[in-house]
Amino acid sequence: MGSRDHSRVLSLAGAVIALVVCLSGQAFGQATHLVVVVGLGGDAEYQQTFQRWATTLVEGAGKLGVPPGNVIYLSEKPDADPKRITGPSSRESIVQAFARLASRTADDDVVFVVLIGFGSFDGKVAKFNLPGPDMAAGDFDPLLKKLRARHIVVVNTASASGPFIEALAGPGRTIVTATRSGSERFATLFGGYFVDALVGFDADEDRNRRVTVLEAFTWARREVNNAYEREGIMRTENALLNDSGNEGVPDPSATGKQGRVAAMLALGSASAAEPLSEDPRVRALAQERQELERRVEALRLLKDSMPAEKYTSELEKLVTEIALKTREIRALEKK
Repeated sequence: MGSRDHSRVLSLAGAVIALVVCLSGQAFGQATHLVVVVGLGGDAEYQQTFQRWATTLVEGAGKLGVPPGNVIYLSEKPDADPKRITGPSSRESIVQAFARLASRTADDDVVFVVLIGFGSFDGKVAKFNLPGPDMAAGDFDPLLKKLRARHIVVVNTASASGPFIEALAGPGRTIVTATRSGSERFATLFGGYFVDALVGFDADEDRNRRVTVLEAFTWARREVNNAYEREGIMRTENALLNDSGNEGVPDPSATGKQGRVAAMLALGSASAAEPLSEDPRVRALAQERQELERRVEALRLLKDSMPAEKYTSELEKLVTEIALKTREIRALEKK
């Protein structure tokens, strides 16, 4: 390759860096897994609302490239959506589901666990309410430890969910709660807004068709505040996010102590669900490019543990390869 061509490739590589770091067929590494648990709903109105949130999340995950086989959907009423719901949301079923998940996940996978429903707090222990025995925050910790995935996102949209951060925070974990403490015991709005943000594009601030956990959290928290202000009532829920240390914060950021990992994690991307070309040559190149994009995403998460020069070198190599694949694809498409 001549020096002029090489310069053009590097120029194109630089132009696509911003795009590449935000694209992935499945958020990082090999696969993204989703566990949705709809707990005890109580009144029919709440049951319907929680079920709607869960259905929106599961349907949206499919559109973002998460395979149906990577989704576990447990509900208080399995008959409400038998095509999607994989089992009851009892304590026993949850334990069994995590055991199955542990056998499927690999080191580079990402696991999303979303709890939808009500929670309770007795002054010492916070619990997620289920049909039958409830599960305390600490009960989820040994289940999460069985997963090989280096990155786990736990979103507890329930009331009194704040203590889940202290109980579950740890390396490789991003924890989101709808409340900041166990004393915020009223039904929360946060879950609905967070789900809409995660699988939609209203929260996509950088317009890259990929909504990160941080973007979804920030958007949902703002919409919750707006909802309370519209009704003219005091806010009874204050969402928190944690992805470093043991403390959750209401205002995480991509450059702050809390929020850096959440800014890189997403359930999927719109491009992942787009059909591949019917041309076998274009399709093969597109699949190769997707794999390179996944490698870029995995590399970003390892940045802090790598020498700066090695990270930069590896990133430049991958981005250059992606630029070349993109050029090949465009050339074939023009033909």
